[in-house]
Amino acid sequence: MTLDDFTRVALSLPEAIEGGHMGRTDFRVGNRIFASLHPDKDAGMVILKPEEQAMLVEAEPAMFSPVPGGWGKSGSTLVHMAAVDEPTLRDALIRAWRHRAPPSAIAAL
Repeated sequence: MTLDDFTRVALSLPEAIEGGHMGRTDFRVGNRIFASLHPDKDAGMVILKPEEQAMLVEAEPAMFSPVPGGWGKSGSTLVHMAAVDEPTLRDALIRAWRHRAPPSAIAAL
């Protein structure tokens, strides 16, 4: 998978839009960021609940790792594009999107 694939899957979610912050491309639902791109690491990032992050990192350590530092401890998770497949990427993005999406957008999924 590539960062373009990450973008395509993220933008396929209801009401998802592309934005930017801190010099990076991000993906939002409403005004809430649920994912971003990290081109310097050939990775995307999804914002998960810490227990979801732990589950994914344990199940697929080649695909997922916590973002270093405090952000990672709160659920920010790197998605390593060289290792992830589309169904697993889609699942991670949907998890992140659901935590940020309004009920109307969730109903559309």
